Amino acid sequence: MAINKREAFSQPEQDLAVFANALSHPARIAILKLLAEQQECICGKIVELLPLAQSTISQHLKELKNAGLIKGTIDGPRSCYCLDPTGIEHFSAAFNHLLETLKVKSDQNCC
Repeated sequence: MAINKREAFSQPEQDLAVFANALSHPARIAILKLLAEQQECICGKIVELLPLAQSTISQHLKELKNAGLIKGTIDGPRSCYCLDPTGIEHFSAAFNHLLETLKVKSDQNCC
């Protein structure tokens, strides 16, 4: 029986990978920036503001929501989305911690 390789990694490492994957497409970054600029829930307006099909934007919104970076509600054909401050803060702290861990000290001798 094969084991899931993800289980070999800590939950924080898995969470950070989900976050990194959510940011791995420029359209998702553009969506996050758009939501940050609006500072309110956006209902249907994202399709008007980005040069992508509605179905493509829906897929990107789903990835961002699954990663915990945005919140959204669906009311019939109308969908509203906004940034999730808790999710943004969580991943900001996790990513900053990772970057601090990766910093190379100037006196470290490396190839």
